[in-house]
Amino acid sequence: MPDFSLSEEERSLQDLARKFARTEMAPHAAECDRAGRFPEEIYRKAWELGLMNLNVPTEYGGSGLTLLQQCLIVEELAHACAGMTTSIIANCLALEPILIGGSEEQRKRFLPGFCSEYHLASFCLTEPGGGSDAGALKTRAVRDGDHYVLTGEKCFITNGPFASLYTVFATTDPALKHSGICAFVVSRDTPGVVPGKEEEKMGHRASATSTVRFEGARIPLENRLGGEGDGFSIAMRTLDQTRTPIGALATGIAQAALDHAAAYSLKRETFGKPIGEHQAIQIKLANMTMELRAARLLTWQSAWTIDHGQRGSLESSVAKCYASDASMRIADEALQIFGGYGYMKDYPVEKLLRDAKLAQIYEGSNEIQRIVIARQLLSAYA
Repeated sequence: MPDFSLSEEERSLQDLARKFARTEMAPHAAECDRAGRFPEEIYRKAWELGLMNLNVPTEYGGSGLTLLQQCLIVEELAHACAGMTTSIIANCLALEPILIGGSEEQRKRFLPGFCSEYHLASFCLTEPGGGSDAGALKTRAVRDGDHYVLTGEKCFITNGPFASLYTVFATTDPALKHSGICAFVVSRDTPGVVPGKEEEKMGHRASATSTVRFEGARIPLENRLGGEGDGFSIAMRTLDQTRTPIGALATGIAQAALDHAAAYSLKRETFGKPIGEHQAIQIKLANMTMELRAARLLTWQSAWTIDHGQRGSLESSVAKCYASDASMRIADEALQIFGGYGYMKDYPVEKLLRDAKLAQIYEGSNEIQRIVIARQLLSAYA
């Protein structure tokens, strides 16, 4: 059975992330949420501390952290602000396809620059008409000599307006479905790459989300990751890696919600005593605690499984799905404990509820995760 006691190094990483989250992120979280402000100065500080590009190996200038270590950091950051955390960890999602499908030459060409200077990158898979149906891409990649010409539109792209590099998935022939998809590394300054306007979102409002259009953008052949038709596999293997930190992000939101609810229950009085002394509130807090701990353990188990060389498709789907659903329930209960005050923007829990919702949707909706889980389960009995 895995031993989840943390090493001294892991506790140091956790403490570093916690201090940054509480001193740099939390004081600005409400203001950035209200204004929908992208606090790039905070993201630069995160980069300076080594809290970005967590999955880049040391040979390319990165931290070379294990997935469990990444999750420890992500949970602490999300405790302060899930929106900021989404933008901070988006580089991991965008750079993972290069780690998975890139040649050694491509890794050396694209990865070190993100570790030597502050840059943002974006992962471009989702399309307006496709959503979770990643095999039905309409963005076209037409071979023209030693280039591909990309034409199409991606949506819901984290850091889209600010990225200097995009990893883009496009099809050479829609009739081929999954087998026609290719993965490309695309520079922001390529003619024909057009980031769209920022979306107005319900939550995660400190993170910038936009469309990105490709209007005949010419991409060199040497920027294709893997061979023609390898793109779908690269995308799915990427998501197997990056779903687990979304479980950690959801756990961070849930921990913040429980912290606020527990502290409030000791201060707010009804019927002559703190509401935390009423059994109805105690039962809520107990259920929140159980779900939170289960979410954290499932996330850690998924990270441990992947760190020990297994693909972890089942484990990462379970962790992401359970933790994000639990986060939504815990944030909802926290708001209920606050009562009418919880519904007001002057108090922190309504933001947590809005932020928790997105964790159920992105990196594969929880409906898709349940399909993945069921297929993995049934394959064991086939």
